[in-house]
Amino acid sequence: MELSQVLAFNAALLVAMASPGPALLVLTQTALSAGRVRAIWTGVGLALVASLWTVSALLGLDAVFTHFPAAYTIAKTVGPLYLIYIAWTTWRSARGSLVEMPRTAPGAAFRRGAMINLLNPKAVLFVAGVLVVMFPPGLSAGQITFVALNHLFVEVTIYSLLAVALSRPGARAGYLAAKTWLDRMCSVVLGGLGVRLLLDRTP
Repeated sequence: MELSQVLAFNAALLVAMASPGPALLVLTQTALSAGRVRAIWTGVGLALVASLWTVSALLGLDAVFTHFPAAYTIAKTVGPLYLIYIAWTTWRSARGSLVEMPRTAPGAAFRRGAMINLLNPKAVLFVAGVLVVMFPPGLSAGQITFVALNHLFVEVTIYSLLAVALSRPGARAGYLAAKTWLDRMCSVVLGGLGVRLLLDRTP
């Protein structure tokens, strides 16, 4: 394994993180509505599970989904339903003020982030596809650990920086001024992603 391969993986990872999706939307909404600390914990949850998917891909878990389609089908059904649930709760609380909304505990924020990536079976297939291209087969246990820790570090760093930026007073003031419509827009996008994934029949 060479440094150039790790850098290429990190570049692909940054592009994937910047692409609009459930992880980025949930982190953004948490930073704007619940503040920096809870957004950072959401990011840690997202990053931890994403790095575990990387380990799973390197160990061949994508082959498990290939050989046991029922496991993939179950995960693929539960994940979109969870996104739809988050969309529904976001829509329901859209008209409430931040003072009236219950303050989510950091542990709950962490679990929410973890569940977003845990219930996304396509994440491991995407990571597996990237890893197959960028890294040679037969990596040692130490090399697998290094790749996973690198993945964790990159995601925690980027999500933490994003959480800090979005939780600044100016960003939160703008969010408060348009909270109802922004929350409803977020809920529509998340719900749409959930429905699309639920109806997607591609393997």
